[in-house]
Amino acid sequence: MRAVVFQCLLLAAVAGVAWFLVSNTLANLASRNITTGFGFLHQEAGFAIGESLIPYTSADTYGRAIIVGLINTLHVSIVCIVAATVFGTLLGVARLSRNWLISRLAGGYVEIMRNIPLLLHLFFWYAIITENLPGPRQALHPLAGVFLSNRGLKLPGLQGGALDWTVGGFALAVVLALLLAHWARAHRRARGWFSAGRLACVLLVALPLAGWVLGGASVTLDLPHLRGFNFQGGITITPEFAALSIGLVVYTTAFVAEVVRSGIQSVGRGQWEAAQALGLSRSRTLRLVILPQALRVVVPPMTSQFLNVTKNSSLAIAVGYPDIVSVVNTTLNQTGQALEGILIIMAAYLAVSLLIALFMNWYNRRLALMER
Repeated sequence: MRAVVFQCLLLAAVAGVAWFLVSNTLANLASRNITTGFGFLHQEAGFAIGESLIPYTSADTYGRAIIVGLINTLHVSIVCIVAATVFGTLLGVARLSRNWLISRLAGGYVEIMRNIPLLLHLFFWYAIITENLPGPRQALHPLAGVFLSNRGLKLPGLQGGALDWTVGGFALAVVLALLLAHWARAHRRARGWFSAGRLACVLLVALPLAGWVLGGASVTLDLPHLRGFNFQGGITITPEFAALSIGLVVYTTAFVAEVVRSGIQSVGRGQWEAAQALGLSRSRTLRLVILPQALRVVVPPMTSQFLNVTKNSSLAIAVGYPDIVSVVNTTLNQTGQALEGILIIMAAYLAVSLLIALFMNWYNRRLALMER
């Protein structure tokens, strides 16, 4: 009973503090004749966004502008998480290499890069891209349809009515291939060997092709070309996105490498010796024996690194990338709705972080050892 009473008193104290903060804030806003609410989200934004993955014009609403910023944040976060995981894993394995030079170079990279502030990383890469590359008229042209300048990297793109159908078919094929792999593992445990690789390859080829046919088979190659002072057409990787992505990946890779290294070292040496006794090479031992066991140690701290990447992407405003922080800052400067803008940013990062944490916790439970 005493424990219940103490918990109720603590809950009442927290509720009282929250009530005081909210009421005090509303009273201060009212005394200054500052209107509150989220009605401004339906008003016309009136400002342009330099980079958007969905259609957007200055005549759209503030709500759509914020959605554009959120999508940009998710875009750069996903790209950096995947790249940092791949490079960090390779670097962590390299730190444990028997080759003296490789292990020392990997260790030097980790010690240098993780001790330089992330903001300096972003400034450095942005200066490298914008100050040392030529203008559009003198752009580097290493391959047909590829141009590199201080306006970004221009690549050939695809356009046409069948493109959406083709991408949808590929996405469906990936989902079916993952389900097939899960079923194949269950089948092998229950009844014996079943190879799903060939069927998965057929799905990855057949479904996008079927989508292309259903969409009218009208996909054309869109090559970038110089028009006036800039390039038109194709796909653009802007200097802002490139600087932010490279800075985040270079910085986070060092931390991921340490997580992977510690996970590998947590596996007992007897596992290496047992695999070598069975005749497995060092690379196959690492891939088939050590890394699967190290994942149980790696996943929890790796979750923190993924969350850090997402939250560190808010520094995009330093290089001019239009993430959700940049868009909301412009919105609150125009509307004066500072409190609502801050709440939107907090809610967006909280939702994304919780989704990442939920997924990683689910994956961690799948890797956990099951006691009999």
